[in-house]
Amino acid sequence: MVADASPKLPGISAQDLLAKVQTAKVDGLSGTVRSDADLGLPAIPGAPAGSEQLTEMLSGQHTARVAFASPDKARVSVLDNQAERVWTTDGKSAWAYDSSRREAVKLTVPEHKTTKPEKAVPSYDPQAVAKQFLDAIDPTTKVEVSGTEKVAGRDAYKLRLVPKTDKTTVGSVTLAIDSKTWVPLDVTVMPRTGNDPALEVGFSTVSFDVPAASTFTFTPPQGVKVTDKKVPSQDRPKRVAPKQVEPKQVEPKQVEPKQLKPGTAKAGEPTVIGEGWESVAMIRGAQTAQLTGNGPLAQLLAKAPTVSGTWGKGKVLTSRMVSALITDDGRVFVGLVTPDTLQAAAAKAPR
Repeated sequence: MVADASPKLPGISAQDLLAKVQTAKVDGLSGTVRSDADLGLPAIPGAPAGSEQLTEMLSGQHTARVAFASPDKARVSVLDNQAERVWTTDGKSAWAYDSSRREAVKLTVPEHKTTKPEKAVPSYDPQAVAKQFLDAIDPTTKVEVSGTEKVAGRDAYKLRLVPKTDKTTVGSVTLAIDSKTWVPLDVTVMPRTGNDPALEVGFSTVSFDVPAASTFTFTPPQGVKVTDKKVPSQDRPKRVAPKQVEPKQVEPKQVEPKQLKPGTAKAGEPTVIGEGWESVAMIRGAQTAQLTGNGPLAQLLAKAPTVSGTWGKGKVLTSRMVSALITDDGRVFVGLVTPDTLQAAAAKAPR
């Protein structure tokens, strides 16, 4: 009980702690991350290649070894069911390796384009996961310091975010913030209903020493099939940051043209509609053939309610956290929002 006691730390306001978290920077870190998730995320037809692994990460328990070094080096190694999956980049090239398939993909990164470590595999990076929720903070968010705790042997403050809007399925998000580096060490997401966390991602061990350069190199094992690919030199259009929009003065319909340009969304690439807690991701060009037959998804959709509106017609899937709308015209809308919010987003989305 002594070891688990809350550490005594100097008092700090929520505003000051939030400012330190948002400006925190470290040159590198390494450690072991554990994730425990039950978002109820359904399989999504037509989702980008590799998304089935992302869905798997967002359910069940997983452990990963991670390492990051500023500005563009990252490595994530996941061991599941006696198989290893590795994502790593040294800033010049990136590798994705799956031992169960005996396959590896090598990506060559253009010189003028840097690979951001926090986007490598967000589900296993507490900082990246925390950022997703920090970006959702708006006037409808209550922010408070709810105490202290020990995480991976380090003293941490607990920063709690509570959405005031009833359009999201998120009840609260608690970030454990390291008291020395101000880096998020753990993220716990509670649903609006229920007492069990929907998601917890955090370090069980962590070091803020910069990992050696050799940590980020990768040599495929003998006999592994290697596919070479090149990252396009042209960056995708950036989404307008929430801070550029004044919610009190601009109606959502006026903001929409800045975020979404009809005709620019590509099949298989998500488009974000809305902001903050009400954000919804849209994927175009879903493979509707997968929605028929006797497959698990087809059976699930057969029992799902049918809805319609100005946006068209489709099926709604709901869970304790995730809602999904699959339209007859091949669009998929997914978010940590209520079904009504999904339909409202669909009405604003480009076809």
